[in-house]
Amino acid sequence: MNFRPRVREEPEINLIPFIDVLLVVLIFLMLSTSYNKFTELQLKLPVADAEVQRDYTREIMVSVGSDGSYAVNKMPLPERSADALAAALLEGAKAGRETVLIINADASARHQAVVTVMEAARRAGLTQITFTTQSSAQARTR
Repeated sequence: MNFRPRVREEPEINLIPFIDVLLVVLIFLMLSTSYNKFTELQLKLPVADAEVQRDYTREIMVSVGSDGSYAVNKMPLPERSADALAAALLEGAKAGRETVLIINADASARHQAVVTVMEAARRAGLTQITFTTQSSAQARTR
């Protein structure tokens, strides 16, 4: 009888084949991925057709010109800051938070000009905002 304890060999995990497979997958992904950068996006503004135009009883119309000028209820504003616009919106919002802000922006107006109107509406406490669009029939005639 052999009562000597047997020396157990510890199992060994070989990581070399695993690393080789990962490197092959990494090289494959690097070669098959394209890194295209879009330098210019061609945008065409959408045209919306609404069945019935809503008529709001309490509304403020803000027009944004292509040059970034503003007009509140057809009255031009001399300043283009969000603070001046917020003050004009507060003056025009006689119904308080129930007033609907309608943004009528020119198609070539800068995005920042529209965002400034939305920021001024937030400062004035106006939460209901909508945008005007043109119908597809109007877009074809222009």
